[in-house]
Amino acid sequence: MPPVAAITAGETARLLRLATYASVATATVLILAKAGTWLATDSVSVLASLVDSVMDAGASLVNLLAVHWSLMPPDAEHRFGHGKAQALAALGQATFIAGSALFLGLQGFDRLLHPQPIAAVGVGLTVICLSILLTIGLLAVQRYVIRRTGSPAIRADALHYATDLATNGATLLALVFAATGWYGLDPLVGLAIGVYVFASAVRIGREAVELLMDRELPDEERAEIIALARAVPLVRGVHGLRTRRSGQLLIIQLHVSLDDQLPLLDAHAVACEMEERIRARHRESDIIIHLDPVSLGEE
Repeated sequence: MPPVAAITAGETARLLRLATYASVATATVLILAKAGTWLATDSVSVLASLVDSVMDAGASLVNLLAVHWSLMPPDAEHRFGHGKAQALAALGQATFIAGSALFLGLQGFDRLLHPQPIAAVGVGLTVICLSILLTIGLLAVQRYVIRRTGSPAIRADALHYATDLATNGATLLALVFAATGWYGLDPLVGLAIGVYVFASAVRIGREAVELLMDRELPDEERAEIIALARAVPLVRGVHGLRTRRSGQLLIIQLHVSLDDQLPLLDAHAVACEMEERIRARHRESDIIIHLDPVSLGEE
């Protein structure tokens, strides 16, 4: 996950809620529009796009609830907060997407075996163009929120809608060809969308599992944390860095070597300054620093 801008917890909560509400509202509008279009056209490509939007709506609703839960403060039973609810939501979304991919593949294969003409192509073109515009607007909001918060749940939801955008584009292409009499492209587009959607599910699921399994930060971010710690005066060495994410919270643990005879008050001041420097770069972080006498080396 790329580093994110330092913002307050209140601003983070506001942005996450904005993204989830916008996602649910957009999915609802798209479902209503595409359902009417599919009934009018009987197009497998439109059906593929409709199913994708239905899955998006379900996943977005789960996302909304998960984000709400993840923003709850730590309590006696969850000392590190509830941030991993976002990773669980992302894993649930991967399941939604994989199920939709299987459905689309079966529908496309059936239509290949039993081809049918597409009706009301003009209506389909209009609604799909509207869907593309709405999806582009939502993605702009989501990507702004991701840049500011780094939320895994919003990242997964944005991938949903990037998939939806590709689905709508492919559906638009199929309908254009259908308008010229090339009906055979419709089921092929449906199958292609299914493959793309399944690949998206694998990607989302892998990222969610990595978060749940406490994967370390990328090497460049770890190197930055070590550099910030080493830059504090009186620090003789830094080792044993461990990192993981829990939703918006970044958990950092490290060992710092100091002179054997350094007074406790000075050692405490070094640790406090180190926390301040790291937290200035990673505002929402839980930092644990273990102080070691330099004579003991790196243990």
